[in-house]
Amino acid sequence: MEQKKIDRINELARKSKTAQGLTEAEKDEQKALRQEYLESWWQGVQQTLDNTYIVDGKGNERKLQKKPDYKE
Repeated sequence: MEQKKIDRINELARKSKTAQGLTEAEKDEQKALRQEYLESWWQGVQQTLDNTYIVDGKGNERKLQKKPDYKE
């Protein structure tokens, strides 16, 4: 995510804490920017996990496996 967008998220967060608050358009913008930020963050986490290997006591490496989805 671009630094400009992160700065805008922070700007809207600061404004929301003031007595003036945010307009409906700003609230919508804030929500969209936060969603974009979270998606970007999760992509980074996923990339990190995709490149993670487990090393056992014997020095053998194996790729970190995804857990199957839990369903009751």
